[in-house]
Amino acid sequence: MKSKIVNSAKKSKLRMTWTTMNQKIRERKRSKDAEKSHGLAPSRLEFDNDKINLYKSTTMGKEDSSEMKKEAVKAMEVSGEQPEEEEERGEWSNQFEFFLSCVGYAVGIGNVWRFPYLAYKNGGAAFLIPYVTMLLCAGLPLFFMELALGQYVSLGPNVLFGQLSPIFSGLGWAMIMVTLLTAVHYNMILCWTFFYTFASFSAPLPWSDCSNDFNSIGCYTREGAEECRNQSLFFYNNSCVNSAEYCESSGYPMFNVSHCTVIEDSTNESMTKPAESVAKRIIAADDYFTNRMLGVTGTTWDDMGSMRWELVGCLFLAWLVVAAALAKGVKSSGKVVYFTAIYPYVVLFILFVRGITLPGAYKGIEFYILKPDIARLGEINVWREAATQIFYSLSSSFGGLITLASYNKFKNNCMRDAILVSFINCGTSVFAGFAVFSILGFLATELGVEIEDVVESGTGLAFIVFPAAVMRMPFPTIWAILFFTMLITLGLDSQFTFVETLTSAAFDDWPRLRKNKEIVVFGMCFVMFLLGLTMCLQGGIYMFELFFTWSAGLSVLFIAIVEVTLVSYVFGFRNFMKLIQEEMGIYVPTILYGYWGLMWCVITPLSLSVIFVMSCVTVTKAQYGDYVFPDNIQVLAWLLLGASIILIPIFALYQVLKGNYVGKELFMPTENFCPAHVRKLRETNGAATKGLDDGVLRFTYDNQAFQQQQDNNITDNTKL
Repeated sequence: MKSKIVNSAKKSKLRMTWTTMNQKIRERKRSKDAEKSHGLAPSRLEFDNDKINLYKSTTMGKEDSSEMKKEAVKAMEVSGEQPEEEEERGEWSNQFEFFLSCVGYAVGIGNVWRFPYLAYKNGGAAFLIPYVTMLLCAGLPLFFMELALGQYVSLGPNVLFGQLSPIFSGLGWAMIMVTLLTAVHYNMILCWTFFYTFASFSAPLPWSDCSNDFNSIGCYTREGAEECRNQSLFFYNNSCVNSAEYCESSGYPMFNVSHCTVIEDSTNESMTKPAESVAKRIIAADDYFTNRMLGVTGTTWDDMGSMRWELVGCLFLAWLVVAAALAKGVKSSGKVVYFTAIYPYVVLFILFVRGITLPGAYKGIEFYILKPDIARLGEINVWREAATQIFYSLSSSFGGLITLASYNKFKNNCMRDAILVSFINCGTSVFAGFAVFSILGFLATELGVEIEDVVESGTGLAFIVFPAAVMRMPFPTIWAILFFTMLITLGLDSQFTFVETLTSAAFDDWPRLRKNKEIVVFGMCFVMFLLGLTMCLQGGIYMFELFFTWSAGLSVLFIAIVEVTLVSYVFGFRNFMKLIQEEMGIYVPTILYGYWGLMWCVITPLSLSVIFVMSCVTVTKAQYGDYVFPDNIQVLAWLLLGASIILIPIFALYQVLKGNYVGKELFMPTENFCPAHVRKLRETNGAATKGLDDGVLRFTYDNQAFQQQQDNNITDNTKL
């Protein structure tokens, strides 16, 4: 009986409180309307003690909160207002889906086709020293910072940074622009991979010999060369020819049956060279990539050639797969990543086991990592490449990490996730190198050449060298299918996050769009498909290379520098750690507290700035292979670079001219820089509290000017 009386009294008190508050809110609304009609700007911090008390009552417990929500709905019904039903933003079904999505986003195609080459090129095992150092100094700190930001506010970058500091609202949109440009060209890699996957079902594989219409006259296979050599002839244009014809095809007269006469340009003296060394050879796999799939031969920027309709179909398929996986947001993509994030590791392990059993495997592994060149550590370029690789590998400052974390539960230990994912990414790169270089060692042995002659990175490794290698393995079709499906899953994981970042940006800015989520996702993917069609032309590789090199290079580094400076100095390191420890409840040991402080405030911005300056100094003209792009395309390259960066000052100027925030308010968090559940209570109950948690000031500023401004605002508004 006593408990019933208490509950009845509590409910009565809540009703009375809400009735009073409802009247005050309506009065305040009428007051605001009157101010607007007289041209007066409303105050940004409008709350009184009654509102603070109401906010406190809504945070006392789930029962009270639920009761208050019911009262809010009743009050709106009485006033004639209808509570607007809004589609929930959503969250991960479980934390393992988030973890796998982060792994899939961080571990991408670059871990397989770029890191092994960089390690080989920059001192082997010695390269791991700058690589891990840069992971600790730049990669991991940014990774954790972005996860914590996204998880705390549960918003995408385009909205988050505007709430953190209005004058930096363009920072989030800069990330969105980078992600858009990246998503357009990144899916082209998936398009090529789908093309090769379908081709891998052919028997024999279409890049196995030089008998196809698309093969160039310099096409070369070891088997064809051996057959001609047994007849004392030379393999040329898919047939056996004598030395005279062979030398003349390269523009040199014959010297004897095995040598050609070559005239040196510098000395104008004639000398003899073995005939096999003067002709330009192109392996069949290179011909297939260049002439069959791309059809790039003979094209320029002035003449991009015709559309490659097979590539158009593969590009459409790639976008269709992405759209289908993201149709329900993280609810659907979270299920897909169980396969796309785990399958690459299964295939990598299979390739590793197969690779180390092939003849010549040790030769490749030895070149990769078993001959450390410690002297290379003294070269500044080695450190720059290590920093660049770890930074882009973890995909910080693209907005994807913020987006993934924004669907987390508020109390998730994102610090643990950041540390685990960062080191998994690093370990995957190293392990992939063993699989790749064991196969390259085998290829070099089979061709009778040095390892340097077959080592490639990027598209050259994925679409030329590896296809050539599988041709010399038993059951080449199986190995080709395994390799290219692995690349597809590696690429899809990253692409899922790119597109999720873009769709989340739209939903966060225009929440009503969530009711038509599938239409928005498919529509956005279709638009990006159209934007990518220029890369399906015969000369489309030029457009791809332009986007690949310039859309997310220096611009991402600049964005990262602004981001870490904003959080560490404008918002304040201690404020940020307070959010992480006290509000999100993440335990941070003293040693890690010191580590994060040192990194975020000193080492990370400094190292990123050094990398940025060095990258600016080493910038070269836009080109593909030996083809340097025309001057007007060089201008386009710089426009791509600046397309994202320019948004930061544009939005800053917009906020100043808009006048909603003035002076130091432009740099301070708004009332909506708070957890999602607090924003929800405000919307439900009408409690507008800025910078308060249970009536206590949440943020104190290292910058005393900001602190005084905030104290004055609190004092002035509590007198209302």
